[in-house]
Amino acid sequence: MTAASALGTTTAVVVLALVLGFAVSRPRGLPEAVAAVPAAVLVLVVGLVPWRAAWDEISGLAPTVGFLAAILALAEQARAHGVFTWAGERMARASNGSAPRLLSAVFVVAAATTAVLSLDATVVLLTPVVLAAATAIRARPRPGVYASTHLANSASTLLPVSNLTNLLAFGAAGLSFAGFSALMALPWLVTVAAEYVVFRLFFRSDLRTPVHATPVEVGPAPVFALVVLGAALIGFAAAEPIGVPPALVAVVAVVVLAARNLRHAPVPTLRRLVHAANPVFLLFVLALGVVVLGVRLGPLGSGLAHLVPTRADLPGLLLAAGLAAVAANVLNNLPATLVLVPVVAHSPALVLATLLGLNIGPNLTYVGSLATLLWRQVLHGHGKAPSTSVFVRLGLATVPVTLVLAVVALWVSVRIGGVR
Repeated sequence: MTAASALGTTTAVVVLALVLGFAVSRPRGLPEAVAAVPAAVLVLVVGLVPWRAAWDEISGLAPTVGFLAAILALAEQARAHGVFTWAGERMARASNGSAPRLLSAVFVVAAATTAVLSLDATVVLLTPVVLAAATAIRARPRPGVYASTHLANSASTLLPVSNLTNLLAFGAAGLSFAGFSALMALPWLVTVAAEYVVFRLFFRSDLRTPVHATPVEVGPAPVFALVVLGAALIGFAAAEPIGVPPALVAVVAVVVLAARNLRHAPVPTLRRLVHAANPVFLLFVLALGVVVLGVRLGPLGSGLAHLVPTRADLPGLLLAAGLAAVAANVLNNLPATLVLVPVVAHSPALVLATLLGLNIGPNLTYVGSLATLLWRQVLHGHGKAPSTSVFVRLGLATVPVTLVLAVVALWVSVRIGGVR
């Protein structure tokens, strides 16, 4: 490595570290893009990333970012139609005053919400509902609250739409929507089941605390919204093989749910939809892609390519997942995805194993995923600050076992499916 190359690599790594540090700490509540956009301009101006390469990276990310915007808006419309309030009431009612039954209900709802509406919907919209459900039966909220963030990460492996990391890797995997989901179904089930067993053991003292079986009123089911969400899910799978972008399906679902408000109050409704789509965060994702490209194009990216396995046998899948889990907790899983996925794109099975590490691994530390950071903000806003000690100990109890079991399940799936 020449002196100039070493200097360029060091600069790219320092810039990325500063952007991630800003995203984690968010001083004065400033959005992540405040640091990421100037950083992206910097790596372009100093020549760490060619302008053409940056444009290609942004163009490649644009469809994924557009779909993320539509999914965020769809989740907000689900909230506006009372889907999450109804789910919370159903969870409290189903518990019948039992803390273990409430935890079971939270696992079912959180896993389903993450799979269909993405992990951000789980941490931002479902976490307050879980708190309310625990309050309704006077149960300790810790098991359900920690389940919401764990499942936001680990249960986001099922569908291409469940996580931004999945969306970024979906194209590289070269699989159809249905093919991706079929291969990840067994790992997803194994992961959720393993997490549930560990949670029952880890929080056994909380779950043994006597609660009160108070009557819980359940409002009418938001049938219209649930039908639209179900139709959107079917649409994602059906539209992709015929070349219809999944973002278009999500936009149609948003318009259908928002139609009434769009007719009567178009400007305020559009304003709320744009706010829900979080354009500033989308800008952060695009800028981060350019910053990470500065690392990926340098010697560090080339060196990382030599660490990843080339064969999709069980040891190779375990190595890919483990490397991804470590990278997620060092870099955060979003930039780790941008770095790792291109170097495993030669093998769909390795891409999926990498995703398991990127999605399950972040449950080990707060900085592993942006969703976990959002979860912390939500809890602080409700006066329920999480314990770092509990989070790390729970991560150590869950991440290694769930990751290994999920990878073994993936190995079974890819062997049955004949995917390499």
